[in-house]
Amino acid sequence: MAHIVIINPRFGVSFWGLEHCMKLFGKRANLPVACLALLAALVPDHHQVTLIDENVEDIDFDVLAGADLVCVTGMSIQGRRLIEIVEAAKTRGVMVAVGGPMATVEPEVFDGLADVIFIGEADVTWPQFLRDWEEGRHKSRYEQAEKTEVTSLPLPRIDLLKIDRYMFGSLQISRGCPFTCEFCDIIVTFGRRPRLKTSEQVLAELEAFQRAGMKIVFVVDDNLIGNKKAIKPVLRDIIRWQQERAYPLTLFTEASLDLAEDEELMELMGLANFQNVFIGIETPNEESLRETKKLQNVRPNAGTLLERVHRIQSHGIDVWCGMIVGFDHDDPSIFNVMPKFLSDARISAALIGMLHAIPTTPLYDRLKLAGRLNDDEDSDKYGTNVVPLGMSRETLRDGFLQVMKACYGADAYFQRLDAQFIDENFKFTLHQLPYWQSNRMAWARRCVLNYARASVLATRLLSQVKDERLKMRYRQQLSRVLKTRWREPHILFIYALKVATHYHYDAIVRDLARAEHSNDVMPDAGRSFSRVKRRVEERAVA
Repeated sequence: MAHIVIINPRFGVSFWGLEHCMKLFGKRANLPVACLALLAALVPDHHQVTLIDENVEDIDFDVLAGADLVCVTGMSIQGRRLIEIVEAAKTRGVMVAVGGPMATVEPEVFDGLADVIFIGEADVTWPQFLRDWEEGRHKSRYEQAEKTEVTSLPLPRIDLLKIDRYMFGSLQISRGCPFTCEFCDIIVTFGRRPRLKTSEQVLAELEAFQRAGMKIVFVVDDNLIGNKKAIKPVLRDIIRWQQERAYPLTLFTEASLDLAEDEELMELMGLANFQNVFIGIETPNEESLRETKKLQNVRPNAGTLLERVHRIQSHGIDVWCGMIVGFDHDDPSIFNVMPKFLSDARISAALIGMLHAIPTTPLYDRLKLAGRLNDDEDSDKYGTNVVPLGMSRETLRDGFLQVMKACYGADAYFQRLDAQFIDENFKFTLHQLPYWQSNRMAWARRCVLNYARASVLATRLLSQVKDERLKMRYRQQLSRVLKTRWREPHILFIYALKVATHYHYDAIVRDLARAEHSNDVMPDAGRSFSRVKRRVEERAVA
């Protein structure tokens, strides 16, 4: 029996990580990367497996020294720390394997550093390596030729995660996306043919999270609705599972904007208790959308961007979105247009970043050929490796900071939040269901729980936030929603969550402003959208 340690390095502060408000939630990190528990499940039972997520625990390097194999997985945004861990393990004489998105798009970084490198999906090559290793004939490089048949994947070892330290669980239903967005590496890594797990697999994972005490699960698919026909029966089975148990789990996910074009799909997602969906809107500039081949967002017959966002919201699903500045068709006017769009869309949470060219993507190849890629030093200085076309690098960096300040100032943020939750009286699908008429006791328990959770979070927020200006504003916001929607405890809880997350966004903007005034390098939280967004999307790439 061998002792195998699988490590996910810590992340820097980012929009999505919510690091500044984790203490308010009583947690250490937002969610575990999906690959950790799956990689553990792919290890034969006769080996001992230890999972270490540095985002919720420190690494005990004495444990590494006693391991037979250390496997480190991570993304480029984790790169510096990933390399440090590999080097630390090697100095202790331990065999080291490296995989994940960074090893897939930048394998040359690990040549001569790691003993084994995995490229691409590793659901087949990881077990193959373990067999070769046991027999003393392993290779130094493994690259999976075919895409994984996800219906063959085992139940992830959720039991090995320190699940109580996370806000959300992470579950994957599908891999791949049918679209061809120029800046995205999803189709490079996972292909354009969406591959889905069976309903039985999905329900087994939901069961595992429920047993572990998790209340919220993020379905980490890059595009849950990439195959609309195939996902609908899975959603119907999730609905049945949820209703048999009085809806124990809240779900949220990522999907493309064409969700707004399918009434049945929106209804099914709402009934399955998908309360939030993250959508890559990217920009209100249609020329930029065409430039980057985000053609699913430019469909005149489907309505404008705003109309489609509002359509999804009207179906009881809250919309988060990703926005990007720095496309070739962007000029400095985009820095004024984007905040107005978000205000009109009533989207409170928007992950805003500068365009970044990921190696292996069509965008990277195009810009490299044109000589429009920053070196590492300039990438750190300007926050992106892209040399913009319609403005200077300084204008792009300064404009990005302008957008962040405009969107996450308290007045702008709470105007968007109140426009949806107070002015529009937004309601989640779950809380409008006739289902609760015949499940009154379950509904009562849910209401009591949400009143309690809202009260605890509001108390923590007002006691732990030290900035008196923010504390006063948060008290005003909580008072306003209490006066207008006190009969709806679920809304009070979600609204309190959104007030708390503003504390995180405000801290990020202040960090960016300090870097601007000191002429320092761009903090991790200000790095480009594509790099930060990938932190929640790491799959079974060892």
